[in-house]
Amino acid sequence: MSTTDIRTISDQDLVQQYINGHEAGLEELIRRHKSKIYTSIYHLVKDSDLAEDIFQDAFIKVINTLKTSKYNEEGKFLPWVIRISHNLVIDHFRKEKRKPMVANVEGFDIFDVIKVYDENAEDKIIREQNHKDLRTLIHLLPSEQKEVLIMRHFGELSFKEISDITGVSINTALGRMRYALNNLRKMMQTKELALKNI
Repeated sequence: MSTTDIRTISDQDLVQQYINGHEAGLEELIRRHKSKIYTSIYHLVKDSDLAEDIFQDAFIKVINTLKTSKYNEEGKFLPWVIRISHNLVIDHFRKEKRKPMVANVEGFDIFDVIKVYDENAEDKIIREQNHKDLRTLIHLLPSEQKEVLIMRHFGELSFKEISDITGVSINTALGRMRYALNNLRKMMQTKELALKNI
C-alpha cells in the first residue's frame, strides 16, 4: 500500500490492520496523532524528556491492548490514547507525590479570563504573585473542574475530546469549565480582599 493510500484510511481501519499483523497501521496512527498526544502530556508535566517517556509508555499500553484483542474503542482511537496518557501522568505524579505543573499555553493567559482589575504598578506586583499562586488555586478546585481546566487550556483539547475522555456530555464539560473559572475568580477576589485588609 502506498503512503498516499494509508494516509486516507480511518483510524479504526488502521487499528484493524495492525491487529491483523501490518505494522504500518500503527506507524501511521503514531505519525497522525503524535503531536497532539505529546503536546497534551507535555503541558501537564512541563518536561520534554518525561513527556517523551510517558508518550512511549502510553504506546506500549496501546500495543499490548491491541495485541491481546482487548481494544473496543471503535472510532475513538485518539481520545482513548489521550485518556491512557492522562492516566499515566496522574500515576507519575502520585508516585512523585507532587501535583502537575500548570503553565500557560502560548497565546493564552488564564489571567486574561480571571482578571478583575485594571493594572497599575501595584497591581502588577500582585499579578506576578498571583501567577505564582495560580497553581495552588487551580489545585483547590473540585477534581472534575480541575481536570477539564487542565485538559482544555493546558492540554489544548477540544470540549468534544474532553467529553470523550471523561465520559460526560459536552454540555457537562462546558459547565465544569464555567464553574472552574467562576471559582477561580472568587478565590482571586477573596485573596485580593485579604491582602487589602492586612
